[in-house]
Amino acid sequence: MLVICFFYTFVVPIKQMQMKLAVMTHSTFFVEEDKILTTLFNEGMENLHLCKWEASPIYSERLLSLLNEDNRKRTTVHDNFYLKNEFELGGIHLDTIDTPIPEGYKGKVSRTCGDLSLLKDTVKISKYVFFSNFLLPKQENSDTKTYSLDLLEKAAKSGYINKNVYAMGNINLETIPIAKALGFGGVVLCEDLWNRFDIQNQTDYRDLIHHFQKIKRAIG
Repeated sequence: MLVICFFYTFVVPIKQMQMKLAVMTHSTFFVEEDKILTTLFNEGMENLHLCKWEASPIYSERLLSLLNEDNRKRTTVHDNFYLKNEFELGGIHLDTIDTPIPEGYKGKVSRTCGDLSLLKDTVKISKYVFFSNFLLPKQENSDTKTYSLDLLEKAAKSGYINKNVYAMGNINLETIPIAKALGFGGVVLCEDLWNRFDIQNQTDYRDLIHHFQKIKRAIG
């Protein structure tokens, strides 16, 4: 807590900005999904990332068909890139920095990058970039890079973090003010949202929507 208070004192007055919010879908398809996504759009969600690794594209097609045209334009797809043109989506997202853009593709491209040293170059070739290792806890026997708050602050002062970089990883109501103070242009909401709804046993998703509203207020 002392570290965060110190951080606020010296960084927040310099880095205040209007943040953006991207929402990543649950990794699994489920019955209430189109209803929840439509409600989130109605509550002000402007950037949905459809990310269903290793799932059959037919399920993505069905989900997209249940969203209206305006909401599909606010949706970015992480695989099965043909969906972008077929459903007139907002763009495509490449989950690694070395994934090539599909041949002949013209449109918005965003990327994920987990390495601070590669962040500047990745931003140059992307609409925006998800920095995937934001305040992740260290885990034994893991190859995932972790960065302390001190390292992130130094990266911010060196210009690695800007309005086109979104914090992704340990994002919740407690860490959003830190991301804002560091100068991230947005945050990516995933587990902290979907943990509010049991896809196997629940149909009432009011708690999830209520939490989304809190997140929206937190980013300003």
